[in-house]
Amino acid sequence: MARKNIRLEAIDPLEIYGAANKNLEALCSYFPELKVVARGNDILLDGSDSDIAAFTSKLNILIQRRRHKTNLTPYDVEDIFDGESSPDRFKLSGDSVIVHGNDGKPIKARNRTQEDMVKAYFENDLLFAVGPAGTGKTYIAIALAVRALKNREIKRIVLTRPAVEAGERLGFLPGDLKDKLDPYLQPLYDALGDMIPAKKLQEFMTEGTIQIAPLAYMRGRTLDRACVILDEAQNTNLGQLKMFLTRMGCDAKFIVTGDASQVDLPNKKDSGLLRGVELTKNIKGIKTITFKNEDIVRHPLVAKIVKAFEKGEQKGEQA
Repeated sequence: MARKNIRLEAIDPLEIYGAANKNLEALCSYFPELKVVARGNDILLDGSDSDIAAFTSKLNILIQRRRHKTNLTPYDVEDIFDGESSPDRFKLSGDSVIVHGNDGKPIKARNRTQEDMVKAYFENDLLFAVGPAGTGKTYIAIALAVRALKNREIKRIVLTRPAVEAGERLGFLPGDLKDKLDPYLQPLYDALGDMIPAKKLQEFMTEGTIQIAPLAYMRGRTLDRACVILDEAQNTNLGQLKMFLTRMGCDAKFIVTGDASQVDLPNKKDSGLLRGVELTKNIKGIKTITFKNEDIVRHPLVAKIVKAFEKGEQKGEQA
């Protein structure tokens, strides 16, 4: 029998132990012969040399994972023992590569703001990405979600957007629910189709691993261990945005994307996006990344078009 004292340095022990010590209990469950006593920053171990060495190794992996996540849960402990959890899983490979597309080409951040968005995703659980069309906000968000799914960091991807163009009164449109919604959700399908083979994507959608639905269908749900993306968030009012954000469950990542200059609501002042950003700006675990016209990655003309329309709208407001 051997004894060892592990002292947690430069980290709040509660971030490792978890709420009501749930994370620590989950870790200890894999070592039934090892006596573990946690007292503040100290963890006292009493058992065999092999158990102590294995426990210390797994604890270090858990600590490394915490450096790349806002919160740890017992799911993280499970992943470690399932052989899925190398700290490198939470880092980008190569030159900021997020994931590889179907053609093998790397999908990666293309400018500094996109890099900031990727970094903010790993360091926070709720991310706002706000800025003009064509800056790659939604595409990067979906790439991060696909990466997390492939790495088994999450169990599902949920993509949603308000069907404002149809007033969310879809009964007047022909076809079943999928037929009615597809025109409004096509940009999300397009991005997924770049990253997941068509057959596999269909399997994921059939089994519910990837879900695409209008915002109205989010009410009443609790989304655990998922990456959830709200696109076109400028077309939500503050109440809808609050409803969406409060769907966040354990071990979930939420990404909200939107362009405050493209509000389709009857009264543009009803948009809750910027107000939501303002209300949550001082909450730990929430980050806002702001894109500008110079971040546009579509055809070079797009940035000029956006700028021209902005000038025209400003003149109209002044008239």
